[in-house]
Amino acid sequence: MALPVKPTEIFDRDVEWGELARFVADERPGATLGVVSGRWRQGKTLLLYELARVSGGFYFGATEATETESLRRLGGALGAHTGAPGPVHLADWGAAIDALLALGRDRPVTVVLDEFPYLVRAARDLPSIIQHALTPGRPERTESRTRLLLCGSALSFMGGLLAGSAPLRGRAGLELPVQPLDYRAAAAFWQIEDPRLAVRVFAIVGGTPAYRREYVQDDAPAGPDDFDDWVVRAVLNPARPLFREARYLLAEDPDLRDTALYHSVLAAVAEGNASRGGIAGYIGRKANDLQHPLTVLEDAGLLLREPDPLRSGRSSYRITEPLITFYQAIMRPAWTALEQRRGADVWRRSQRRYASAVLGPRFEEIVRQWAVRFADPDTLSGLVAEASAATLTDPASRTSHELDLVALGEPPLGDGPRPLLAIGEVKWGRQLGRADLERLERIRELLVRRPGFDTTDTRLLLASGQGFTEGLGETASARADVVLLDPSRLYGD
Repeated sequence: MALPVKPTEIFDRDVEWGELARFVADERPGATLGVVSGRWRQGKTLLLYELARVSGGFYFGATEATETESLRRLGGALGAHTGAPGPVHLADWGAAIDALLALGRDRPVTVVLDEFPYLVRAARDLPSIIQHALTPGRPERTESRTRLLLCGSALSFMGGLLAGSAPLRGRAGLELPVQPLDYRAAAAFWQIEDPRLAVRVFAIVGGTPAYRREYVQDDAPAGPDDFDDWVVRAVLNPARPLFREARYLLAEDPDLRDTALYHSVLAAVAEGNASRGGIAGYIGRKANDLQHPLTVLEDAGLLLREPDPLRSGRSSYRITEPLITFYQAIMRPAWTALEQRRGADVWRRSQRRYASAVLGPRFEEIVRQWAVRFADPDTLSGLVAEASAATLTDPASRTSHELDLVALGEPPLGDGPRPLLAIGEVKWGRQLGRADLERLERIRELLVRRPGFDTTDTRLLLASGQGFTEGLGETASARADVVLLDPSRLYGD
């Protein structure tokens, strides 16, 4: 079977399409299972619907319904797909899964059950039923070449579908996460050519494709001078779906029951409280009481816990979805005024807060993303395996040094120090100069004496949205260990 060709209306997603195409085109006998997950609005439904369409397969989008209604809807869809004179009667989910496996008796057939968590909510034993249907040696499986894809947006549920002792553990031949677009792909998707404008837009809407299409009706800033007006008319406008989206992201996940608590936790992180203790202090709870809400927000894909590579046992939290950061920092404190359509006034008063709480932290994340995904190995003396913020403690002077970037290479195969490829200072709102480079040089000297890291080729990286002093530029051009990043270079110019 030839690999299905990706339709032109699907932007990017070449890697995801390639994995799915190879999975559904597999000619080997025996039904197989794949699991596709990703946060809401990432284009999973379009991806899977088009995959089923171009490969002549079957797509079923579940809704919130009782078990009986879902089976009735599935039977109707199966009847229409197979050309039966009427709906296919499905007595229970065991019969339904066997009917789906029967679609692949003669050839590999794509079968998609989208929004799978809705089905399980009404039929808790459905994963076990699928496990039984895919039992090795069972004729319904061995005589079928159905390529069954289960898809869902509830990340906490989908993450547990194949974990630990879950019924489907070991049954899936594909486990595919659909991530938001990276910052470069997002700029291309929004058709923004100005790098500084691209950063400012990405800091609000991130790489979620639906926010360009359905949520602002293809309204993108016409240029840098249109950015402020665009924020008011597209983001802070109560008539646009994007206005309430951040609230809905929490309401849609069934595991996020205490939404007031979760909003407070996210507000704390948006305010710059990255540690568990800082979050606890902000919301008035004990640090030990936050284990559950932090874990739930992590499982839901809204928070990310990043270990500090320079302080064992320490970690920091950051919000993964830019729109939530923007909502917590800018919109939530002024919600009443925004509902009264005073968006222009709110935005005018929020410029400094947007720069410090939204734009600055997201620019740091863009630089870390660049280090991992786009940096030439020669630029940073090797391939970056991970990049994060870190804090270096100097016991001798009893001082701490904040680093916006610590880029590490792959751990060595045997014993030995791990390559420390770069340390960096990242600032959106000010020009960087010689003093900033000298600070990094002092920190590198401290790290040279620190065991566990190979600092032989550690680069000193400075990234700024406002550029660099002439003296720093001259120094960087003469030294291979100094790397300067501005928005143009981040976006590949």
